Amino acid sequence: MSCGGGTRYSTILSGRTWLSKKTCELQLERPAGFDFLPGQGICLGEGTGQREYSLASGRAESRLALCIRRVPNGPLSSWLSEAPPGQQLFFTGPHGFFTYRASTRPAVFVATGTGIAPFLSMARSGQEGFTLVHGARTAEELYYGESLRAAALRYVPCLTEGSAPGAFSGRVTGWLKAQLPPGSYDFYLCGRREMVRDVTWLVDESFPGSRLYAEIFF
Repeated sequence: MSCGGGTRYSTILSGRTWLSKKTCELQLERPAGFDFLPGQGICLGEGTGQREYSLASGRAESRLALCIRRVPNGPLSSWLSEAPPGQQLFFTGPHGFFTYRASTRPAVFVATGTGIAPFLSMARSGQEGFTLVHGARTAEELYYGESLRAAALRYVPCLTEGSAPGAFSGRVTGWLKAQLPPGSYDFYLCGRREMVRDVTWLVDESFPGSRLYAEIFF
């Protein structure tokens, strides 16, 4: 996703829901005429203060949702985590090409942390029947698990610390290597650069004939 270009919109912060100690969902009023495809995002802020965020809301919803992790010394995320309801904000968009492509191959969504946002947008827009593998450090960071489990054919939380019912102990690459049956898939990856790199290597080695689409979250 890139912040270059795009139509500029004004919006109002209408609400905030804390998902964990460090991560919240922001709800924004949806400007008239703004449309997007699930998986796309917006660039929030202005000038050097802009930041890319994937939309977590469904395409038909009346509000826009962003899943935001408060980053230490991150000026925009820290400010957004405290800005009062009614605050005016500006964004450009929609941006990005990380959208679902219909295929005869099964879809495997792989996310780490807040990289779950575009997959939530897809699920909230009616996409279902996918395998979703969500990697997190602790169970607290498995955002939107109930909603995603309802839409997914298979929902697999992977934890590197602690445990949770039905969770795989280890990284997403560990589950894919040990549990995903051989075959050709459409892999959609969203999260940390290291995860995208490692899963890309694994797909090249173990799942010939697959296609891969990726969006790196910082």
